[in-house]
Amino acid sequence: MREPNRERVPPARRTGLRQRLAELRGPEVPPQPLDARALAALAANPGCKRRAILDGAGVNKAVLASALGSPSAFGQSQFAFMRGNAFEARVKADGGAELLRLVHEKLDAGAEPPTTGTVPDLSAVGPEGRTARTALALREATDAGVWTLLDHPLLALDVAGSPAFLEPDAVVVHPDGSWTVVEIKSFPMLDGSADAAKVGAAARQAAVYVLALERVAARLGAGPEGHAGDVGGAGAIPLTPLTTLASSDLPAVAPATPAETTGTTGTTGTQNTQDGVRTRRPPEVRHTVLLVCPKDFSNLPTASAVDVRKQRSVTRRQLDRLTRIEDIADLLPEGTCFSPELPTADLTAAVESVPATYAPECLSACELAFHCRDHSRAEGAVTSLGRSLRAELGGLTTVDDVLSAARGETGDPNDPAVAALRRAATLRAEALGAGARPGAELLGSAEGPRAESSGRAAC
Repeated sequence: MREPNRERVPPARRTGLRQRLAELRGPEVPPQPLDARALAALAANPGCKRRAILDGAGVNKAVLASALGSPSAFGQSQFAFMRGNAFEARVKADGGAELLRLVHEKLDAGAEPPTTGTVPDLSAVGPEGRTARTALALREATDAGVWTLLDHPLLALDVAGSPAFLEPDAVVVHPDGSWTVVEIKSFPMLDGSADAAKVGAAARQAAVYVLALERVAARLGAGPEGHAGDVGGAGAIPLTPLTTLASSDLPAVAPATPAETTGTTGTTGTQNTQDGVRTRRPPEVRHTVLLVCPKDFSNLPTASAVDVRKQRSVTRRQLDRLTRIEDIADLLPEGTCFSPELPTADLTAAVESVPATYAPECLSACELAFHCRDHSRAEGAVTSLGRSLRAELGGLTTVDDVLSAARGETGDPNDPAVAALRRAATLRAEALGAGARPGAELLGSAEGPRAESSGRAAC
């Protein structure tokens, strides 16, 4: 029997990293756990080392932003939070009967209707115990072949060398053994459709859960039948803050298709023969999630199927590109700490010692957005005007560089971005009647306001 190749991080290095992150957070500051919303925002801006190290160290960015003097308006109101909890409780009432009915209606109409569903107990001590209990419940539900609702399971995902514990609203196991992520939101679905921006954010969040579920499914199908993953047993790999799993730990498993999931028992957990040893197929994690929202202006639940294959691919690629936490920590000055109890000047210096990549999209996704925006504008970074503009300007990284190139003072004339800027400056000058001198009316020119005023008067 061949054992999968497992590359473990040396214990001394894991301990050193954990201690280093605790020092960055503050010796008496409790860690802020990562959630799917934070991971989706982190994956959307993988070049921001500041957010990566702060999230990896468990720093509460909302408290940090207030200590820096730039409090964030990012977050959910208490009223919306209470309304969301009340709606979720209604959706999951009676053992999740209504929720299972919606899953059957929208995603698996060909299966047997869910007359009764199983809701396993997922309580355990600590996040490691809850993740192990969730994996065990998923394996048991897959083998049982009945409708099963996992209410707030806990999943683990390795992000840039740091473990993140994720808690989806629900995961449903179908009679064929496949798994579906369920997202319950309190924004309304009017006439069968909801706000596109909110649906997109929910899809990105659900894609993170899908990635974490695929990791669990790969572990369940990694070993021989009877020892598949050894969840919670002696052969298990406990995921703790001191343990990081290498990519070789997880076999490359493509998502199962309906044709591949048929076998002797008709479920995705069927046996397969390989080198004389019967092995289990990894359960199928469906890439179509169920979004449950209030119907119109009522509190009645309705649902829609959302395909998250694109969001999953983008999120996975972006998370793979993230610089590992220990690499960022090694570049920080000795004694760097992000404790909100530090003086404002020291705290600002510590935050600014980590490079940030600000973009306008950060305003709706990061608590430090206001602080980063102020510094980005002060430095004249073109990223503060948007990523698309930054991509078009090539090597011109500041507003001063852009204006200087447009005026013909700097820049390579053969550079397409420089040539386009100078052409645009010439056309603007001609349109304002300022002559053929390029860049005369650009922002920052000493004669700009007077020339523009005289041009308008001439018109």
